[in-house]
Amino acid sequence: MSAPASPSASEVRPGQTPTRLPASDVSSMVGILGLAGLLSWIAFCRYWPEIAGAVGVPGVHIRLSGPKAALFGLVMSALPMVIWSVFVDKVHLRASTGLDWSLRKTRSRDSQTTRTKIIGLWVTWAVIGGLYVMGRWYWQGGYGFALTVIGYAIIPAALLSIPYVRWIDGVMVNPRDHSWHFGALLLRQEGWEWDEVKKHWRSWIIKGFFTAFMLSIVPAGFAYVVNADLQTILNNPAIVGILLIELLFVIDVQIGTVGYVLTNRPLDAHIRSGNPFLGGWVAAMICYPPLVWGIIGNGMVLGYENQTRDWTYWLAGNEILLWGWAAWLVLLTAIYAAATVVFGMRFSNLTYRGVITHGPFKYTRHPAYLSKNIFWWCSVMPFLVTSDSMADAVRNVFALLCVNAIYYWRAKTEEAHLLAEDPKYREYHAWMEENGVITAPLDRLGKRLMLLFSQT
Repeated sequence: MSAPASPSASEVRPGQTPTRLPASDVSSMVGILGLAGLLSWIAFCRYWPEIAGAVGVPGVHIRLSGPKAALFGLVMSALPMVIWSVFVDKVHLRASTGLDWSLRKTRSRDSQTTRTKIIGLWVTWAVIGGLYVMGRWYWQGGYGFALTVIGYAIIPAALLSIPYVRWIDGVMVNPRDHSWHFGALLLRQEGWEWDEVKKHWRSWIIKGFFTAFMLSIVPAGFAYVVNADLQTILNNPAIVGILLIELLFVIDVQIGTVGYVLTNRPLDAHIRSGNPFLGGWVAAMICYPPLVWGIIGNGMVLGYENQTRDWTYWLAGNEILLWGWAAWLVLLTAIYAAATVVFGMRFSNLTYRGVITHGPFKYTRHPAYLSKNIFWWCSVMPFLVTSDSMADAVRNVFALLCVNAIYYWRAKTEEAHLLAEDPKYREYHAWMEENGVITAPLDRLGKRLMLLFSQT
């Protein structure tokens, strides 16, 4: 169940801690149903040969582990979340959508506004397409699959955008949204504003950059999970742990990708604003291709895996410890995946799309970052090296501490963005600072350290 409703922002004075945790903008059932839909589809794909044989489907049958099956997993995740959100939570009726459905009966159609928005959208998509063409990394590995999917989708999306924009303009409280301002700039119409154009491009750069990345990693993990041979691994704690971790990453990727795809107002899942801080963009982009390949990955500047072996190597021969360590890593990954699942259809980086306060966010403001960074320490063990070189160990530890610092930087820029946008997030931030099981003691420790440094 969702957390109980909090006092309104007007009831909470500046500096005053709310008496209750603010309610989440996404109900807990949304993520649960999305997870159930995905797991059901994975099971169906794994056992398709048996299912097909049982119902008499002719021909030779194999497990459904290809890219198309992985893509359909997005549908199976999204469909139950959409149904619950519309028919139970009735998110389309919320004021935060910017929609007023009663306007359908009173508002006359404004074809010029609609045309302006469509032109703004189409030019935006053309520019993003051009950036895909110019980015050499988009034509390698999994990105090739992502661009193939986007290529097939772009013409239907362009055609469907016409009736969609016309329909949504009829119920928008303010039809002159960010897309209109960019379209008006292109057409030299009066009334457009630079701030709105910048908001438009922040949102679409985020969507274009991260949607391609998420699609590129959908097929591989899905195929691994569907094809895993359970009979040969159940007695091996290392492989069981790796399989469960991979399954949790598949859950994270699938639900997260749905979040990037379903950014629209009727589901109250639109991007209300992109992070306006340059530092936030730099910190986030460092963690994803192509920058991550030259800074953190592949043994580069902040490579922390030089001369290392993973946890299965160092714990080999101690079955009890292997099972325990596997369970610990699975738990950390489960927290990471749960932090995505609770977003439902609203997950995305660098955006404000509502406030999430349930699930692991009841205990820390950044459960995904915290669990991910602890996972790296425990899985890679950068302080243990096969070269027996203290220098290698020190370099690895230093590099991973720098990566931890980047994620701390990301967290703080995200907080600054949300604190500026939503009174509810300010309530949540204040409540967690005093009551969060993990956040509160860490904040108190940070304040003591700052006081100690200021006195020296």
